[in-house]
Amino acid sequence: MMKICILSGNPKKEGLCQSVIDAAKLGVSEGGAEVDEIRLCDLELIRCKVCGNGWGPCRSENYCNYGADGFDEVKARIQMSDAIILASPVYWGEPSEAFKCFIDRLRRCEFNQTEVLRNKQVLLIASAGGTGNGLISCLEQMDRFCRHTSAIIFDYIGVNRWNSDYKRLAVKSAAHALASGRKNDDTV
Repeated sequence: MMKICILSGNPKKEGLCQSVIDAAKLGVSEGGAEVDEIRLCDLELIRCKVCGNGWGPCRSENYCNYGADGFDEVKARIQMSDAIILASPVYWGEPSEAFKCFIDRLRRCEFNQTEVLRNKQVLLIASAGGTGNGLISCLEQMDRFCRHTSAIIFDYIGVNRWNSDYKRLAVKSAAHALASGRKNDDTV
């Protein structure tokens, strides 16, 4: 059975972003895959300490000196997944702070392109409340992370207050397609 990890930067247990994540979980389940939701805001992850002269063992040996804070466990769960959904609310045009903290560290550990993300499909989801602005810049940051780690971008979905009714359906459909084994270059 395919396993899909949802890496959530959402600090809330309900609201717009969580409703979108719930739609993704439903799509994954209906697509026949197992869901592993990781709520980064529930963890006490520290920010990157930029060890040594700017690069610690993350660059040369692909691990973080501070991985015992939960980072190593999350990294292992992602590695055991067949595909990944990255979902975050938009704060000031960027993913949430917990989300950025984690991907900054993971990107450093993936510098030599180990097998955690390389060639795995990733669905990118950003949800903006308030003005609804910042979706594009948030998705761009997620895109850069995927390109640095050699992940394959499956799709980009930006959700806000006034498009959430039909974008939740798009998220569910995209998650279902991902769980069903569709590749990002398959013609439909």
